Amino acid sequence: MQRIINFILSYRTAFLYGFLATISLVMTIRSHSYHQSKFFNSSKWLTGKIYGTASDISSYFSLRDENDRLVQENQRLRSLLFNSTTNGIRRVDTLAVDYEVMEAKVVKNSFASPRNYLTINKGSDHGVKQDMGVITTVGILGIVENTSSSFSTVQSVLNTKSNINAKIKNTNYFGSLIWDARDYTVVQLEDIPRLVPLVVGDTIVTGAMSSIFPENIPIGVIKKYDLNASKSFYNIEVELFNDMANVKNIYVIKNRNKEEIEELEALTTDE
Repeated sequence: MQRIINFILSYRTAFLYGFLATISLVMTIRSHSYHQSKFFNSSKWLTGKIYGTASDISSYFSLRDENDRLVQENQRLRSLLFNSTTNGIRRVDTLAVDYEVMEAKVVKNSFASPRNYLTINKGSDHGVKQDMGVITTVGILGIVENTSSSFSTVQSVLNTKSNINAKIKNTNYFGSLIWDARDYTVVQLEDIPRLVPLVVGDTIVTGAMSSIFPENIPIGVIKKYDLNASKSFYNIEVELFNDMANVKNIYVIKNRNKEEIEELEALTTDE
C-alpha cells in the first residue's frame, strides 16, 4: 500500500495535469456545439473501428465453420447435378439417384513420384469403397484404391498406373487418360483418332464408358497435340484444372448401379 502511495506522490504533478486537462476538455465540449459534434463523430468512428475489428476477428475464427457449410452445400448441389436429366432435375432420395456424393478432406498428398497417392479422412465406416471416383470442385482427382475403417487411399491421376476414360467435350470421341510422370500439371489423352478436329484450349471431360465417374466431369484443357508414330491417333497433352499440389476439400462419388453393371458385364464376358 505504501508503494502505491509513494507512486502517486512521485507523479502527482502528472496526475493533476491529467485531471485538470480532462475537466477542461469536458467543459469545452459541453459549452460549444461544434466541439460536441466533433467529439461524438470521433467517438462513433472509434466505436465503429472497434466493432469492425471485433467482427473481423470473429469472422476469421468462424471461417472453418463457414467453409464446412459451403462444402456440404457443394455436396448437395453436385448430387443434384450428377443426377439431372434432360427434362430437369430428378427427385433426390435414396431410390431416385444413380450417384451419391460424400465430402471428405485430404490428409496426405503426393505429386512428385511416378505413383502418387492421396489419403482422405473417410473410410469403410463412412461408406467409402474401392473404385469410387474422387473429385474436387474443379475436376477429377483420382480413384479410391484401399480403405480402412476411417481412412482411404486414392490413386491420383498423377500415377503411371492410372487409366481413366475421357473424351473431348461435346463430342462422342473418347480415349484413355494416362500420366507420363513428367509434369504434375499435365496428363496425356490417347486413342483419339486423327479425323477428330482438335483445337488447343478444347476442354477434356470424363467419358460415358466408365461406371466410376459421371459423364462430363471436368479434367482439363488441351495444351498441345501431335500425331503418334502410326499417324492414326493423336498424342494429346492435357493441362489439368486441378492444382494437384494444393488440394484439401474433395468429394467421393458412389455409383449406385456400379455393382449391377459390373456383374452384368462379367456375365456377358463369360458366355
